[in-house]
Amino acid sequence: MSDLRDRSGRGRRAARPEATASGRRSAPATTGVARHGRLKSGGAVRAVTKVVAASVAVLLVSGASVGAIAAYQVRSDLGDGVELQAAQGETTKPAPPSISEYEGGFNILVVGTDNDASQDQGAFGERDATLNDVNILLHVSADHTNATAVSIPRDMVVPIPSCAKEDGSGYYSAMSARPINEAYSYGGLSCVASTVSSLTGLDIPFAGMISFNGVIEMSNAIGGVPVCAATPIKDRYTGLDIPAGETVLSGADALAFLRTRHGVGDGSDLGRISSQQVYLSSLLRTVKSADTLSNPTKLYSLARAAASNMTLSDQLTKIDTMVQIGLALRDLPLDAVNFVQYPGTTGGSGVYENKVQPDEAVATQLFDAIANDVPFSIPEGSTGIGSENTATGDGGAATQAPAAPVETAAPAQTAAPADTAAPTDPGSGASTTPPTTEVIEGLTGQTAADQTCSVAFGSN
Repeated sequence: MSDLRDRSGRGRRAARPEATASGRRSAPATTGVARHGRLKSGGAVRAVTKVVAASVAVLLVSGASVGAIAAYQVRSDLGDGVELQAAQGETTKPAPPSISEYEGGFNILVVGTDNDASQDQGAFGERDATLNDVNILLHVSADHTNATAVSIPRDMVVPIPSCAKEDGSGYYSAMSARPINEAYSYGGLSCVASTVSSLTGLDIPFAGMISFNGVIEMSNAIGGVPVCAATPIKDRYTGLDIPAGETVLSGADALAFLRTRHGVGDGSDLGRISSQQVYLSSLLRTVKSADTLSNPTKLYSLARAAASNMTLSDQLTKIDTMVQIGLALRDLPLDAVNFVQYPGTTGGSGVYENKVQPDEAVATQLFDAIANDVPFSIPEGSTGIGSENTATGDGGAATQAPAAPVETAAPAQTAAPADTAAPTDPGSGASTTPPTTEVIEGLTGQTAADQTCSVAFGSN
């Protein structure tokens, strides 16, 4: 089996040869998510029953933010409190340090699992193994002006490093080419984080994990998420059945929408990711809307749903860290939050047969831009096979906002004549002309501000 070479050249150790491994309306009533038994190798059942709990991406952009807002709401309700003055002869204790925004940029990985211990086996069937079927990496820029959430296709074939066994008994062997959704079975959440870090060249200090039940509770807590379908979408495998237009989804219906693969795009996981981004962008708009932010009950419910349905890495369980991250994310404008898909193609041979092959050239551009906080944009007409932009109806945005807007100094009061040089900062003399935004050809996705609709299977 041929090795995958390091896309970025960022210090990846050589992998050992692989061993064989195993109009708004409420959603119509459904009969629930399709039931199925133990997954079998090959066959359509295995292909359609893996989890697509992609709503967890919103926890990256809003979960911590909601937690911070809820915390400050409680603090506000308590008032200023009573100042404890020092008694005579005693030294006044120093005031505790104030909590400010997280300093610098950071990365958070959110993993959606299938066959979590809390999963309802009666509703979703018994699985042979727990798989990390949703892997979304959020990068927040150093100046906290923009964020990029990268969805990695579950069937993408990547190297898996030598991960520590969860019981501390040693390490699994490194493998050169396995589907990324197997990483969890070789060391749990930490192995998924190591695999994604190796793939992207980015450090991942924070990670969280959620399953089917968490997705259901999150959608219920927010009061439902409006999603748009360009045409009616039906999927007998997940029980999804929604009409054309806008439908508000919650509970099992929201989960069915996120899980549907055969109902959207070309029936592939790549089409499903772009359809999921329709939901994710709408969910973020809903979370940041005045109706949510001014509703303490919703805020509290959403914070509780996130806290009680996620497994977090140790560094992310610290309250001060969560609040710092929340403060850093709170004021992000919608058009500065990009949902993109890790570049990849289907139709390959060898280890890539019936899987997704990374597009290393496009991936290099994407992650170099992310690592260096360089502004980039998504080409027009590139929301992906599973969605289309409502402004164009052709699968592309009419105007794509930069992923990383850059703040510039205010121009001088007097406008410069047309034949003069570019304006400069009076203090430093530096040019205030915004840098050219790089368009990454071959990249698919959308901003959270883009109004998009899912495209039914066979519509393209």
